[in-house]
Amino acid sequence: MPRVILDGVESRSVSPVFVGRGRELAELADGLARARVGEPQAFVIGGEAGIGKTRLLGEFLTLAGPTDAVTAVGSCVELGADGLPFAPVAAVLRSLHRQLGPALTDAARGREGELARLLPELGEAGSPGDNALGRARLFELTTRLLERLAADRPLIVAVEDLHWSDRSTRELLGYLFRSVQNARLLVLATYRTDDIHRRHPLRPFLAELDRLRSVRRIELARFTRGEVRAQIAGITGSRPAPALLHSVFERSEGNPFFVEELTASDSPSRGISESLRDLLLVRVEALPEEAQDVLRIVAEGGSSVEHGLLAAVAERPEGDLLAALRAAVGAHLLTPTADGDGYCFRHALMREAVVDDLLPGERARLNRRFAEALERAGHLVPADQHAARLASYWYHAGDPARALPAVLDAAAQARRRYAYAEALRLLERALELWDGAPEEVRAALRPAEPVWGYPGNGTGGPVGAVDVLAEATMAGLLSGQPERARAMSKRALRLIDEREEPLPAAWFWLQRARMAEGLGRSDGRPELDRARELVRGLPPSTVHAQVLAHDAAWRSMDRPGPETFRTAERAVELARAVGARTTELYARITLACLRADAGEAEEGLAELSAVLDRLLRRGEVSLIGRCLVNRSAILAAVGRLREAADAGAEGMAVADRYGLEDTKGWLAANQSDVLVDLGRWDEADAAVATARRVPASVRPRAGAMLQAGRLAVLRGDEALARSELAGARAEIRTPDLRPSFTIELARLEVEVAASEGRIDAAREAFRAVTGEPFPSFTAGLVWGLLFAAAGAEAESRGLPGAGAGRGEALERIRAAMRPVRRGGTTWAAFGRLVDAQLARAEGRDVPGVWAEAVAALEPAGLPYHLAEARRCWAEALLGAEGPSGPARERAAAVLRPARAAARSLGARTLLRRVEQLAARGRLSLDPPAQEPAPASAPADPFGLTRRELDVLSLVAAGRSNRQIAQELFISPKTASVHVSNILAKLEVSGRGEAAALAHRLGLSL
Repeated sequence: MPRVILDGVESRSVSPVFVGRGRELAELADGLARARVGEPQAFVIGGEAGIGKTRLLGEFLTLAGPTDAVTAVGSCVELGADGLPFAPVAAVLRSLHRQLGPALTDAARGREGELARLLPELGEAGSPGDNALGRARLFELTTRLLERLAADRPLIVAVEDLHWSDRSTRELLGYLFRSVQNARLLVLATYRTDDIHRRHPLRPFLAELDRLRSVRRIELARFTRGEVRAQIAGITGSRPAPALLHSVFERSEGNPFFVEELTASDSPSRGISESLRDLLLVRVEALPEEAQDVLRIVAEGGSSVEHGLLAAVAERPEGDLLAALRAAVGAHLLTPTADGDGYCFRHALMREAVVDDLLPGERARLNRRFAEALERAGHLVPADQHAARLASYWYHAGDPARALPAVLDAAAQARRRYAYAEALRLLERALELWDGAPEEVRAALRPAEPVWGYPGNGTGGPVGAVDVLAEATMAGLLSGQPERARAMSKRALRLIDEREEPLPAAWFWLQRARMAEGLGRSDGRPELDRARELVRGLPPSTVHAQVLAHDAAWRSMDRPGPETFRTAERAVELARAVGARTTELYARITLACLRADAGEAEEGLAELSAVLDRLLRRGEVSLIGRCLVNRSAILAAVGRLREAADAGAEGMAVADRYGLEDTKGWLAANQSDVLVDLGRWDEADAAVATARRVPASVRPRAGAMLQAGRLAVLRGDEALARSELAGARAEIRTPDLRPSFTIELARLEVEVAASEGRIDAAREAFRAVTGEPFPSFTAGLVWGLLFAAAGAEAESRGLPGAGAGRGEALERIRAAMRPVRRGGTTWAAFGRLVDAQLARAEGRDVPGVWAEAVAALEPAGLPYHLAEARRCWAEALLGAEGPSGPARERAAAVLRPARAAARSLGARTLLRRVEQLAARGRLSLDPPAQEPAPASAPADPFGLTRRELDVLSLVAAGRSNRQIAQELFISPKTASVHVSNILAKLEVSGRGEAAALAHRLGLSL
């Protein structure tokens, strides 16, 4: 078999000819061309193991190499699952530092201490800041650094093996994909599709990338028979015989790596085990024993092993080691790493086969040798990897005494780098090792730094299991894994004597209160009460301030009274006294919300804005999310729906910038409700999808289901509405629901029951939720519920048996409505609408009442509600005046915009009712024929609509807004809006100028 030379090493398996992938190379080349002109590009390249992702990447980088592009490659390492965060990012930055030197240092100037967390070569890492802010700032600085490096030349960054990526790396890449702009940057990432099982953490990350327009996916397919023929020919130097081609193609199924392996075998058509491992090990076993030993060491060392570390572990003369490595590289089993400092397996499958072939004792012995070598000479690996790799080696060596301190140190390093998911895994491993470690080892452990307000390890004494559990609890919360955090806190509380250690116990109960509500298991009140009981009577402390602040926040969302104000104010005072600035700001947010709900909306919103500005300046990212969510919720609660939608969109941008995924879920859930009312249903669909997908907390997901159910009812899909309702009920697994959620749930129950003609069920759903006063911040939800209940009564007038109990039901609706806020345009309009529906339900369908409701709704920006009011107005006109000519014409005029709105929204139920009413009244909903304009009619250079020309004619005739409204059958408010638009289009300052201009140009004819 002919041999070829690659990189100075004899190989008989790798084809020197690059086969296929022309379309993929063209796509990457197009991406580079776009990046060259300042359009950042990103590609995610997927394919099964052995499909040629690395070869494609290498070929593309080779083609890009002769240009002015700078390239840097980093690989995720399998050790990432053990807590090595940001490994590929650090490798990329290290490569760029070697290539660019001063240019990178200049680009990082002023931020060296922060970026040193990823690239220690920049200097000493600064002390960690606020947990969430520091993480967000690290992401931001990394992105800006790459932007600066790619400002005047193309920069290609490649990250391989995303299937092994740690969560922190994925989140940083996601931030980079979303945030980079105006740079000549091309980012490439590869992953193995066959490793991505249903619960693999990469799956939701890839789904999120699919929603970004800036990211393109490339999926590599297996080779065709023709491509396999070309690959074999490249390897052997001659066209393969038909029998060989058939055997290799059938057995490899077009996987290029298997094609290489089978082609390199002496007998590719027979004598090879069906087992993949045996197939892969055939070439290993063909090597000298010395080379096989080196392969086993490299395999157990991780995804790659530095030469110095390998030499220390192998304990062989340098010449023997190099000979063994040359044999392994010559057989194309190992390949030098990109930085030239070590070795890795050419294919991960080969490494897995070698590891699997090791005996347990061999693995433990090799890991011990790696750990001992690192302890003797820590410089053998990059500084940012030392702690995590040492922890992994000692753990797999099966030595708890050495592993426990190493694992805790690695967890502290991960936490300092804001890699909370990796920190949690390491802390769980520490707890696994705890009982197996000798007492003297545990007694020597000391806390690295305080744990997020936890009072148990602040004395500098030995670290106990409870202290580790506190770290794990917070790491679980900060990484969006409340179930695991809950398990940690439960273990801790079993170990704590609450009488002896009330503050640590109160701290854990407080965290459990936060988790309980987020998981939908309870409202968190029992846990919070327990925490408050434990701190009662104790000297001032941070924990005490935290408990009071959370207690006030909880009460503010229920039915707050004077005691809630006092609790929030006391939390602020206590937090200031003990220097707990974050807790002080948390309590101030609560006070701002309480003021807004008490009728001082402007003052409350101003205070909230002031707190938000301070949070952004100080970087209190852990509270920014709460501030953003509450601001949009308050605006919605006071009826300023457009502002609420805008605030939600602004909040989403801020949350995206800081990586606040759970905040995005809450904002999206709140936005979806507002957007449904505003008639922006496509945007509401998108918000629902975000709220379902993003948050770890249950309540935003459940709220999104309820909004999806509302949209389904409005669109006439009762089956989907029932499904969403059932899903929301199942999501919240607790009987003690938050009152606001019970209102949303009841609203959808009423709507679904009414759409199905089950008036008794609708009445029962309403009755069940109206026994107590409505809580804070729920005006919008309550008006929606009242509208649904009143509409159900009005629509059920013709149903058999619906009259029984109607009087009681209507009185219940009126009683529930009396204390609800009617201030402002929006809630005043809702009040008119519900009043009109109640009158309609009683058979008092007076056209004038509906005319007033329509006039109130026109400026409110509620297109569905306005269309429904117009339908009812038209029905009242026909009922009051009979189907006479004038009545029919006026009803038709009222009904036409209702039909247009229903069609535009996709409100099929409303559209059906409109068309049924038109058919019953024999109304034509076609636009009335327009008389042709006189030949002498002047052209309108100002873009006035037909309606505006009508209004302008009446303005020119000296009519007031009220007179215009009466003549055109519109509301005075609408007439006023038309007049304002006319003045703006004519660019005049008043009605007199408008009239004069209209007369002069003949526009008022």
